[in-house]
Amino acid sequence: MTTSTKTTPTPFPLGQIVATRGALDAVPRPRLLDCLSRHARGDWGVTCPEDAATNDQALVEGGRVLSAYPIDPALPCKGFGDNCFWIITEADRSVTTFLLPDEY
Repeated sequence: MTTSTKTTPTPFPLGQIVATRGALDAVPRPRLLDCLSRHARGDWGVTCPEDAATNDQALVEGGRVLSAYPIDPALPCKGFGDNCFWIITEADRSVTTFLLPDEY
C-alpha cells in the first residue's frame, strides 16, 4: 500500500455526505471530518497505487472515487480490513459515504 500525498484544491463535488452505522460507531467524528477534507483534496490515503490511479482518472473521466484511511492513524492500515474505513464518492457526485470495508 502507498500513502498518497496529492493535495489539490477540491477536484470534485462531494454531494450529500452520509455514513453507515458501523463507520459512525468505529471512527471518531473529528477523524471522519479530517479524512473527508483529505478525500476532497485528492489525498486518497492508504489506497494501493492502482486504486489511486483509478481515482485520478475518475476525476477526469467521471467515475467512483474511493479513499482509505486508518481509524487510528498510530496503527497499521492496509487499506482494507481492521483499522480501516473508506470514503466513497459516487460517479455522479450525488453522495459521499463513510463506511467500513466489511459494509461494502
